[in-house]
Amino acid sequence: MKALFIGGTGTISTAISKLVLEQGWELFLLNRGSRNTVIDAQGKPGKLVEIKCDIRTESVETIRSKVQAAAGEGQRFDVVAEFIAFTTDHVAKDIDIFKNLCRQYIFISSASAYQKPLSSYLITESTPLANPYWEYSRNKIACEELLMAKYRENGFPVTIIRPSHTYDERSVPLGVHGAKGSWQVIKRMIEGKTVIIHGDGASLWTMTHNSDFARAFSGLMGNIHAIGEAVQITSDESLSWNQIYQAIADVLNIPLKAVYIPSDFLAQCSTYDFTGSLIGDKANSVVFDNAKLKRLVPGFCAHVRFDQGVRESITHVLNHKDCQAEDPEFDSWCDRIIAARERAVKELGNR
Repeated sequence: MKALFIGGTGTISTAISKLVLEQGWELFLLNRGSRNTVIDAQGKPGKLVEIKCDIRTESVETIRSKVQAAAGEGQRFDVVAEFIAFTTDHVAKDIDIFKNLCRQYIFISSASAYQKPLSSYLITESTPLANPYWEYSRNKIACEELLMAKYRENGFPVTIIRPSHTYDERSVPLGVHGAKGSWQVIKRMIEGKTVIIHGDGASLWTMTHNSDFARAFSGLMGNIHAIGEAVQITSDESLSWNQIYQAIADVLNIPLKAVYIPSDFLAQCSTYDFTGSLIGDKANSVVFDNAKLKRLVPGFCAHVRFDQGVRESITHVLNHKDCQAEDPEFDSWCDRIIAARERAVKELGNR
């Protein structure tokens, strides 16, 4: 079985790449080649082939030529999976390249595309797609619409995957962090400083470990019943943000010092995209119904509980300096936001 991954070295795709090699797939990674060293095929029954290519800048003809040369003239891929497409221009180009070269094209969309605010707390694949707060999500919706139109018009063999918050050992998943990731928040916790939780911390969220995501995803690869379908892949575990931050503090063996700031206030008082990432996503309570996934992949169940997975993440981050990106700008911003709240409470409390 042949699979071609466009990207293949991100949080989600790295886990899938490693798993399909273990399962014996012949895996082709099409990317610029800067991070392929994270995938080790040695000792695995599968075969790894790297195609160095910039799919955004090189022509359709050049890319098709490189892909066919790597796979073998006249060969088709059982699966082409697109992990780094974010606009309709990206997927339109993919359609031109792969329309006669694959039996299944898997597009990674996003659960953030679901209707905001939600009309029902329980999210299924039939939940309307509409997110007025986040351009990223609207672009994913447009990509889905284009791909499904091509499926209906000429049978382009698309499967759409909607992940929610998926994490691995390289970063601790959080609600509010800066542009350089989560380390600065972890550092604040270790130093005994207060950390920001959006809202009142009571809204529900779902975290999915990338190893669980990979098992579900691999069950959809080459699955004829998944063609023309949209499928969400998440854990069944729902946690409040208070529970999420407390689990992190418990692993660090320190008390949690949290301050609660309204999400809209954070969005209005920041250069960070909290309008999209909070109001358009994490500030909403989400509970996912994964019945469709479990019908398509019989026996699938997420194995990694959040308290277990985040322990692995924190241990890895604490032991790898390359995962500890300092972010003094975000640290200073947190201090200013917290100080502004304290001033407001003091002023209004004295009246």
